[in-house]
Amino acid sequence: MRAFGDRLKELRTAKGLTQKQLANVLNVSSNTVHCWECDKQEPSMTMLLKLSDYFEVTLDYLFAKSDY
Repeated sequence: MRAFGDRLKELRTAKGLTQKQLANVLNVSSNTVHCWECDKQEPSMTMLLKLSDYFEVTLDYLFAKSDY
Protein backbone atom coordinates (compact mmCIF):
# COMPACT_ATOMS: atom_id res chain seq x y z
CA MET A 1 0.00 0.00 0.00
CA ARG A 2 3.00 2.27 -0.50
CA ALA A 3 1.12 4.40 -2.97
CA PHE A 4 -1.28 5.63 -0.26
CA GLY A 5 1.47 7.09 1.92
CA ASP A 6 3.08 8.81 -1.03
CA ARG A 7 -0.23 10.25 -2.20
CA LEU A 8 -1.14 11.48 1.29
CA LYS A 9 2.20 13.23 1.66
CA GLU A 10 1.79 14.78 -1.80
CA LEU A 11 -1.66 16.12 -0.91
CA ARG A 12 -0.51 17.42 2.47
CA THR A 13 2.54 19.22 1.12
CA ALA A 14 0.57 20.66 -1.81
CA LYS A 15 -1.64 22.41 0.77
CA GLY A 16 1.45 23.63 2.60
CA LEU A 17 0.62 21.67 5.75
CA THR A 18 2.98 20.05 8.21
CA GLN A 19 2.17 16.64 9.61
CA LYS A 20 1.26 18.34 12.88
CA GLN A 21 -1.15 20.74 11.17
CA LEU A 22 -2.90 17.91 9.33
CA ALA A 23 -3.03 15.91 12.55
CA ASN A 24 -4.74 18.84 14.30
CA VAL A 25 -7.33 19.08 11.52
CA LEU A 26 -8.08 15.35 11.83
CA ASN A 27 -7.81 15.24 15.63
CA VAL A 28 -5.05 12.61 15.61
CA SER A 29 -1.40 12.73 16.65
CA SER A 30 1.31 13.88 14.28
CA ASN A 31 2.90 10.45 14.81
CA THR A 32 -0.25 8.89 13.35
CA VAL A 33 0.05 11.01 10.21
CA HIS A 34 3.74 10.09 9.99
CA CYS A 35 2.88 6.39 10.26
CA TRP A 36 0.29 6.71 7.50
CA GLU A 37 2.76 8.45 5.20
CA CYS A 38 5.41 5.80 5.88
CA ASP A 39 2.85 3.01 5.47
CA LYS A 40 3.48 1.74 8.99
CA GLN A 41 -0.21 2.08 9.82
CA GLU A 42 -3.42 2.17 7.83
CA PRO A 43 -6.15 4.70 8.60
CA SER A 44 -9.65 3.48 9.40
CA MET A 45 -12.39 3.75 6.81
CA THR A 46 -13.84 6.68 8.75
CA MET A 47 -10.49 8.47 8.61
CA LEU A 48 -10.08 7.68 4.91
CA LEU A 49 -13.41 9.35 4.27
CA LYS A 50 -12.33 12.39 6.31
CA LEU A 51 -9.10 12.60 4.31
CA SER A 52 -11.02 12.29 1.06
CA ASP A 53 -13.40 15.06 2.09
CA TYR A 54 -10.66 17.32 3.42
CA PHE A 55 -8.52 17.07 0.29
CA GLU A 56 -11.56 16.92 -2.00
CA VAL A 57 -10.37 13.77 -3.77
CA THR A 58 -11.82 10.31 -4.30
CA LEU A 59 -10.72 7.24 -2.40
CA ASP A 60 -9.37 5.90 -5.70
CA TYR A 61 -7.16 8.98 -5.91
CA LEU A 62 -5.94 8.48 -2.34
CA PHE A 63 -4.96 4.92 -3.21
CA ALA A 64 -3.34 6.02 -6.49
CA LYS A 65 -5.80 4.00 -8.55
CA SER A 66 -6.80 7.17 -10.35
CA ASP A 67 -5.04 10.41 -11.18
CA TYR A 68 -8.14 12.58 -10.68
